[in-house]
Amino acid sequence: MPEQIIYLVDDDEALRDSLIWLLESQGFKVQGYPSAEAFLPEIRPDMTGCLLLDVRMPGGMSGLELHDRLRASFCTLPVIFITGHGDVPMAVSALKKGAVDFIEKPFNDEALLRQVRQCLAQEEENRARRRQDAEVSRRLGQLTQREREVLDLIILGKLNKQIADVLGISIKTVEVHRARVMEKMGAQSLAELVQSVMAIEGVNRG
Repeated sequence: MPEQIIYLVDDDEALRDSLIWLLESQGFKVQGYPSAEAFLPEIRPDMTGCLLLDVRMPGGMSGLELHDRLRASFCTLPVIFITGHGDVPMAVSALKKGAVDFIEKPFNDEALLRQVRQCLAQEEENRARRRQDAEVSRRLGQLTQREREVLDLIILGKLNKQIADVLGISIKTVEVHRARVMEKMGAQSLAELVQSVMAIEGVNRG
């Protein structure tokens, strides 16, 4: 499991140092950056953890612009915005673009820590789901064309006899293909098979 890192981007040095101390005192690994430009070289699609990002950083790229760059780079790192009262509308707009949450200044330390913990837990869960989906996709790629046809009909709720009629093959042949599908997909039950494939199909359609 890759180590989760809290990335902190804020041009306020005092606030940045204070937050780094607070987070490290709770056992988190933290990396601080004084500007969006300083953080840009770090962006990778496989980053894990979360990003605490100031909305306004005068003199350079704003937090909102950095958030857009993250999305354009297919980086799924969850973002929590740090915002002043007047920046709330902008933060809300960022939520609509996929940001996780925003924290208003001045903020309560415990409230911030609670949001960070929730964000990291959700990020870990999402990462595990992506790994699982990637494994299901890999297994789907190992199916023969006929096995995939049988699988598609299973997902539609067709019985063996109905599958045999649709594909013009014997029920015994359907049973053989069905067993191979279950084995290749690593599914222990029909419900598990259908749920895993439907999750992938839903992502692909999205």
